[in-house]
Amino acid sequence: MSAPSLLDRVRARLAAEDAVPSRAGVAALVREEAGGLLGDADVLLAVRDAVDELAGAGPLEALVRLPGVTDVLVNGPDEVWLDRGAGLEPVPDVRFPDDDAVRRLAVRLAGSAGRRLDDASPWVDVGLPDGTRMHAVLPPVSGGGTCLSLRVLRRCSRSLDELAARGTLPGESGFLLRAVVARRLAFLVTGGTGSGKTTLLSALLGAVPAGERLLLCEDAPELTPSHPHVVRLLTRPANVEGAGAVSLRDLVRQALRMRPDRLVVGEVRGAEVVDLLAALNTGHDGGCGTLHANRPTEVPARLEALGVAAGLGRAAVHSQAAAALHVVVHLRRGPAGRRVDEIGLLRRTGELVVVEPAWRADGGPCPAGDALRRLLDPS
Repeated sequence: MSAPSLLDRVRARLAAEDAVPSRAGVAALVREEAGGLLGDADVLLAVRDAVDELAGAGPLEALVRLPGVTDVLVNGPDEVWLDRGAGLEPVPDVRFPDDDAVRRLAVRLAGSAGRRLDDASPWVDVGLPDGTRMHAVLPPVSGGGTCLSLRVLRRCSRSLDELAARGTLPGESGFLLRAVVARRLAFLVTGGTGSGKTTLLSALLGAVPAGERLLLCEDAPELTPSHPHVVRLLTRPANVEGAGAVSLRDLVRQALRMRPDRLVVGEVRGAEVVDLLAALNTGHDGGCGTLHANRPTEVPARLEALGVAAGLGRAAVHSQAAAALHVVVHLRRGPAGRRVDEIGLLRRTGELVVVEPAWRADGGPCPAGDALRRLLDPS
């Protein structure tokens, strides 16, 4: 009996079981199917291959568990990459037998989250049970074979003091941000992917007085504030029948009925911006969230794009943003690490709003600097 034939038979038997296979159980099946024709080394190899394929992230599991890994990418059976915070690097030691093996892994991971991935639905974007974010695209949409992307959730809780010690809060930025929280100003933490937005927002929420109630609305449980009163609401994708989805917009609406002192949206990226801006204009001070933006000056345009797509007029988006939001905290990731690069204030100019620099790490001109200090003055 050839090894592929053996593995196919073991795979078929394990796939029929509901429980995650144990190594002992797999070893027993391998020996049973092999009929005693395999030596110990061959049995161990077959067990490893079967468990890798049917449990966890398969051959990628060891990479996902490496310290500091944020992304694991598969462009085909012979091309695996990872990112440990210093850019992408190839992983020549990890390979799949063929593209069918990559596809089986992607389909199984999607199924573990209740999602469908097949020729009729050739792509999926879903949060896995352990919090990892998975995106997969099947051929022929992906011309070079099955593409699989895993974004690893690193729930890292650091205080503002710890971030300051790591250089994330240069100059007087730490003092200014503590004052923003204390004054209950609504703010957005912005920056590119991997710039540390979630880590900083968690630290800022940890500085909220203990007597306040935090309502967190997230796609995945990424925010980890050190605070005694945190209520977390999570989105849910539709099931295989396309029903049962719970969106961020749904969560924001429910959170408003749960007596929040601070309404927090983990990442503002869709129609929920309309409800968030409306909520911050109805007495819910101190709300906050994160937003992808290359620079602070682009924040109004990002809010406009999201709001208009959700059915709000351009002028209404800017009017709501001017009344609801006060501060933009922008992060940048560079060779020296992640740090606060700029703090800006939203200001209305005619029918539009703009973000003016109020503090900059490079010491550049800050036309809104005096306005920020007046805003933070407790008197």
